[in-house]
Amino acid sequence: MAKIGWGLILIVILGILLFAAMMVMQKPEKSEPQPVPQEEQAENPKLTVQDIMHLAEIGKVPDVPFVAGEAKKQDIQQQWGEAQNVAELDNEKYEDYTKQDVTIGYQGELAFDIRSFKADIQNIHLEDIKNNMGEPTETRYYQDEATDQVILVYQVNPTYQLKWILPKPTEAEANPSVHHISVYTKIKDEVAEAINQMTLEEKIGQMMFAGVAGTTLQQETASLIHDFKVGGMILYGNNLETTTQSVNLVNDLMKANADKRLPLFIGTDQEGGNVVRLPGALKNFPTNQKIGAINEAQFSYEIGSLLGEQLKAFGFNLDFAPVLDVNSNPKNPVIGDRSFSNNPQVVSELGIQTMKGLASQQVIPVIKHFPGHGDTSVDSHLALPKVEKSLKDLNETELIPFKAAIESGADVVMVAHILLPKIDQNYPSSMSKEVITGILREQIGFDGVVMTDDMTMGAIANHYDMGQAAVAAVKAGNDIVLMAHGFSNVTSAIEAIKVAVNNGEISEAQINESVRRIIHLKQKYQLVNTPVPAVDINKLNADVERVLNAYMD
Repeated sequence: MAKIGWGLILIVILGILLFAAMMVMQKPEKSEPQPVPQEEQAENPKLTVQDIMHLAEIGKVPDVPFVAGEAKKQDIQQQWGEAQNVAELDNEKYEDYTKQDVTIGYQGELAFDIRSFKADIQNIHLEDIKNNMGEPTETRYYQDEATDQVILVYQVNPTYQLKWILPKPTEAEANPSVHHISVYTKIKDEVAEAINQMTLEEKIGQMMFAGVAGTTLQQETASLIHDFKVGGMILYGNNLETTTQSVNLVNDLMKANADKRLPLFIGTDQEGGNVVRLPGALKNFPTNQKIGAINEAQFSYEIGSLLGEQLKAFGFNLDFAPVLDVNSNPKNPVIGDRSFSNNPQVVSELGIQTMKGLASQQVIPVIKHFPGHGDTSVDSHLALPKVEKSLKDLNETELIPFKAAIESGADVVMVAHILLPKIDQNYPSSMSKEVITGILREQIGFDGVVMTDDMTMGAIANHYDMGQAAVAAVKAGNDIVLMAHGFSNVTSAIEAIKVAVNNGEISEAQINESVRRIIHLKQKYQLVNTPVPAVDINKLNADVERVLNAYMD
């Protein structure tokens, strides 16, 4: 029995040892944690407060390629397309790009405020911000019916602010999560600074477009530039006799203005057809009426581009074209074949293309004659036309091309001298607040440069003193008054506007706003007072031949 007992015990012990050994063999070896593959890390990175702060120091927010203070609206739209929502506040515009969860604030064409509402940013809480960035430079609060927010402003460097926008902490939620962030920079308003440095005389001078006497730079013209600081000059056929003489005159105008704060507008009426001013053996274009009969949008664009090429070669930077009048009255003595058509849709399409063609050559197009000169039976050069049309009537025909061109980016609108008693019984359209401010500015929404037709035309000169007319034109909302003839007419207009500002009849704020539009226009088209070389007439004509041969039999 003893032998059997010890044998069983030995077998049991061996069994236990064997079982333990088997368990050890089955237990997996302990290993170090394996790193997450880099590809997987890149897909799900954890965004930190420090990440956001470092990006803010260079003007950026996470996952957005644009830099505050540098990115232009055009570049942003090329990458992201049109914004889904737009809100305007004073001189600022905020546009929502909902696919990117980003809102961008613009001053003019420049982004100054980039806001991100992305989900990974909203995973950050108030304590995360305070623990990593400390106390803010400034704390602000915003509350309306829907929101009650705190804004923590950190001046991360002299250029950029990083703003954290969160729900205001409460007892129930003392550590709220971020609603959105903003990277902000203050854009230097160079235009406002320039206006602040200008005298009242300089400002009013910028609002004048003056005529030129003779074929060379005369003393009176030089005085308009030096003493009265006019912003623009218009030249006619009697100023432009030969190619060389014309280039010399334009160059002399630019030289006379070389030491001035702003470059000159130098313009003329180069419409093509029967209204052309440039001299020499230049090949002419067909009338707008013939272009309208062909009715090819690309042809109109090419014509506009060629007009711009010719004007640029002679040193001009502005063209009083295209004509957007609808030729609805066959008895009209002043428009006729200058119009593309009696169909407002044809006028719209072809006029816009001519406008864009001119702009492609860095020549400023001026669409005319708002609100429409096509249904008049009197030539406003000689007398004041009267049109018995209501606003409803104008909307159905005359205004269609102007609205379309403005929607397509028109920069300058010229206003005609037409009495529209159903809209304004007292003043012609060029001096009518109802027409310019009421219809053009407020109803159509045009914020570009508005200018009068020539105030020395019979429609105005036969009824008004030039100084009084200029004051009425500015009060109506014009930014530029065109006085195409007579040194004394220009100087009288300037003096009358100055008196009206000094006695409070016109506010200097309105003058500043007009000058702002004028400066922006000159900057947009990169106007400079650089003399031009001799004109290559053969090249200009060859370019015209090529286009005409392509579209006309």
